[in-house]
Formats: sequence, structure tokens, C-alpha cells
Amino acid sequence: MIAVKICGITNIDDALSAVEAGADALGFIFAKKSPRLVSRETAKIIIKQIPPFVTTVGVFVDEPLDVVQDAVEYCSLDIVQLHGNESPMYCSQINRRVIKAFKVKNADSLLMLPEYQVCGYLLDTFIEGADGGTGKQFDWNLTMDAKKYGRIILAGGLNPENVAEAIRQVKPYGVDVSSGVESLPGKKDRARMMDFVRRVRTGE
Repeated sequence: MIAVKICGITNIDDALSAVEAGADALGFIFAKKSPRLVSRETAKIIIKQIPPFVTTVGVFVDEPLDVVQDAVEYCSLDIVQLHGNESPMYCSQINRRVIKAFKVKNADSLLMLPEYQVCGYLLDTFIEGADGGTGKQFDWNLTMDAKKYGRIILAGGLNPENVAEAIRQVKPYGVDVSSGVESLPGKKDRARMMDFVRRVRTGE
């Protein structure tokens, strides 16, 4: 079964609606430039109210290691997702499972994947100056070589209208959606979340 992560959670209503929709994981963004930035205090309050067996993921961009470690412990995060230029050594020092994100522009964007010993590789769209959440799609054909290195999580421009086709083409371990299920940045649309997960599960 394809795992579903709904990212950019900023409030408890959206978190519980995402869980009700069937999301396997919720993402909390701690990148300062993101319109979906959530404070550690708010994330902690939300995470305490999330039902068991739903994975919580903290998203960071080029933060000092101690900042990430502190947030992990304070918020009780299950997984760390790194969206910057973090090195393989940096990733190995995180005391949680790590997802490393790669911004895909062309085949060369994926050359470093084998250097990273992480639990999953998130492939997102390369947009100059953006760290993610752009709502733009990249060439899914580029994922085929990446799959031989480990679990691929597909991101970048996914929405209820295209996710079933994305899964048919890529056959990823999981899919990650943020802007594709929003009414505005940082505010999720309950109906679109329900539709997104339904289409992942049914392939329609």
C-alpha cells in the first residue's frame, strides 16, 4: 500500500481532518522561509492530540544539528525530513530516522542519492530559491534510476487530479502532498484531502 504524507500542518483541525482522511503521516515544517511554518510550541500541542499509529515528520532546512535535535525531543517527532544541503555525515548524526529530500531538475540532481544512508528519499521539484511546497511537477521519468537506491517518496505538484497517474507511472513507496490539498498556504481543504487519499487507495 502506498504511504500518504500530508505536509504543512499548522493547526489541530487540519491535523485531525488529515488523519480522518487516512493519512499515514503528518508533516510539520520548521523552515523559517516557509508559508507553512509552524512553531515548536504549536507543533507539540498538535502532536499530543494525534491518534496513535500516525507518524509525525519534522521538516528542516539547513538548521544546526542541535536545533533539529532539540525540536525532535521537544515535539516528540518520529522522523526528520531534511530539505537543504545537509551532508551524509549530518544525516547520520540525527537520532531519528531520516528522509532526505532532493530537488529534481535533471538526472544529475540524483547523483548523490547513494551517498545517503537514510530511510527514504523524497523527490521534489527544483525551483530556484524554493525549498519545497511549490506545487510544480517534475519529470517523473527521472525517478526510475533513483528507485534502485531505496524507498522513493514522490512530491512536487501532486494533487487529487494527478496522484493516481503519478503512482501508476512511478510506483513509489509513498506520496507527499501539501499545496495540492490546500485552500491557501498553511490551511488544508478537508474535501481535497479526502479525495487525495481516496484516489491513492483506489487508483482512480
